[in-house]
Amino acid sequence: MQTSQKHKITGVNVDQPVQELKSYCWPPNQSLDLYQSCSDDGSNGVHHSVQNLEQYCTLESSSGMQNSSSTASFSPNGSSVSQPNHSYPLDLHHSPGNTCDSPVSGSCATDNENDLRHMIRQLETAMLGTESDNFDIHDINSSDGATGFSIEGERWKYMMEMIARGDLKELLCASAKAIENNDMYTADCLMTQLRKMVSVSGEPIQRLGAYMLEGLVARLASSGSSIYKALRCKEPASAELLSYMHILYEICPYFKFGYMSANGAIAEAMKEESRVHIIDFQIAQGSQWLTLIHALAARPGGPPSIRITGIDDSTSAYARAGGLEIVGQGLRKLAESCKVPFEFHAAAISATEVQLENLGIQPGEAIAVNFALMLHHMPDESVGTQNHRDRLLRLVKSLSPKVVTLVEQEANTNTAPFFPRFLETMNHYMTIFESIDVSLPRDHKERINVEQHCLAREIVNIVACEGPERVERHELLGKWRSRFIMAGFTPCPLSSFVNTTIKTLLQSYCNKYTLEERDGVLYLGWMNRVIITSCAWRC
Repeated sequence: MQTSQKHKITGVNVDQPVQELKSYCWPPNQSLDLYQSCSDDGSNGVHHSVQNLEQYCTLESSSGMQNSSSTASFSPNGSSVSQPNHSYPLDLHHSPGNTCDSPVSGSCATDNENDLRHMIRQLETAMLGTESDNFDIHDINSSDGATGFSIEGERWKYMMEMIARGDLKELLCASAKAIENNDMYTADCLMTQLRKMVSVSGEPIQRLGAYMLEGLVARLASSGSSIYKALRCKEPASAELLSYMHILYEICPYFKFGYMSANGAIAEAMKEESRVHIIDFQIAQGSQWLTLIHALAARPGGPPSIRITGIDDSTSAYARAGGLEIVGQGLRKLAESCKVPFEFHAAAISATEVQLENLGIQPGEAIAVNFALMLHHMPDESVGTQNHRDRLLRLVKSLSPKVVTLVEQEANTNTAPFFPRFLETMNHYMTIFESIDVSLPRDHKERINVEQHCLAREIVNIVACEGPERVERHELLGKWRSRFIMAGFTPCPLSSFVNTTIKTLLQSYCNKYTLEERDGVLYLGWMNRVIITSCAWRC
């Protein structure tokens, strides 16, 4: 086994072989102002310095909202730590009001070009020793036997030029690539600079950058799962306020129209049925079924009797301020007001554990199964031997349902390696953040809460986690189609009436939203990128 020595980055100590460290051309005992030191207790493996790691936390600490209550950052164990709010502009050179004396600032800041040159000189000293004061970094090529120094010099020169350009997206990608290559010095410096450029109340790329950066930090600290759990959508304290998820549902028509198209497919399939059993594999707050109950109540000849089985992991109770009985009570009250015979069957169980006996199937009822934005949470063959994604489809096929609806985000974050997955996540969520801008002002407190609690948690999980801990595993429609066909389903084109209705409603939103129907599938997007696909299947 090779001798190891500490490789220090901000907030994280990583053991690396001495031979590997030498390739960076850094003196082993030299201390730079560029890097903040953290305690060394002599232990092996990875040691998390919570105090230093907190300096990076972006999810709550950089909103810049003086009156906002969002002042907690998350340490690696998921606990919240109070911090003052700060906001940093995108420009590399900060105004005097944006000094770096806050606890979320790093020492890699460059306030002007002189500081940038000074930083390069520090890097020269670190790589080449104190004798580097006698020559410029660009003269290294003329020295015999200095090829290694030349490569390192060019690498750092390129990095400094990239920082000077201030392209946030470029810096995010470079940081992710450095982490993939295990180049922790580069990653640490870039991430420290990024910390001053992101803001949860800034432009879309600044807001998204805050959560992408948090995902990178969590990946290094192996804390992605803790942050993911801590950021689950919480119900506002006042019963008069809408939940964050409902706000997202209202301001992002992708989700609303995805649910509407699924309801339309179910209503179409059940138009001749007198007993309808809807199985919702992730019922959440049950808001999807409000419009369907109204629609079935107005059906010519009278409404059918409706039975809804709501499946939801018991850990999701915080999103409703209670268990599934709250969902049942709300739906039952609505059905009574519409004079619709109604029954609610609660199945407080994770979808990965669902068996036939949990579904409460009764003879003579027509079954509809709803997979709305949930199948991507199911682990598949790439995660382990238990392929719950395909197992659920086979289980549903055994029920002989009249219709199965699928609504999913059009992204590939399941089996893609880390860096391509990072790029896919950035491009996908950038579109969502841009579209939110047309609905809510950037300094709107509810917008900040929605993005932090409903979108950031997904981003952090995709970027930071691997294996079973990564539960946000989206697939493209082509892959879903293959899975459904393999399970024995055939496509069921959505009705033209549903498509026309959604297109009409979409006109009340920004004209940059797009809706396209191809081969019976609805593609909902923003400008040139598809965000959500909605389709239906039958046996």
